[in-house]
Amino acid sequence: MWRRYSMRKNQKPQILGRFIVTDPRVCHGKPVFRGTRIFVSDVLEMVAEGTAWETIIEQWHHSITKEAIAEAVKLSSEAFFRHTDEFVLEPVRA
Repeated sequence: MWRRYSMRKNQKPQILGRFIVTDPRVCHGKPVFRGTRIFVSDVLEMVAEGTAWETIIEQWHHSITKEAIAEAVKLSSEAFFRHTDEFVLEPVRA
């Protein structure tokens, strides 16, 4: 089952990367791109749908960069591989 990202209420702002941060006072503590209120999850969804990165940047009025999108993809990939066992829907029979 897919989990939604959540923060504890007493958690402090965190720097997750050069471009990605969390702050319980901003967007309910969900990961956003630094200096914006753009949810990382929204951008990753656009990437997953096959939207060109240039289009994503234009749609967000150049508030994010290719480097920021790349960091989001990299961090989500690392998290996926770190937690792969949590995403198993059904074991594969050998």
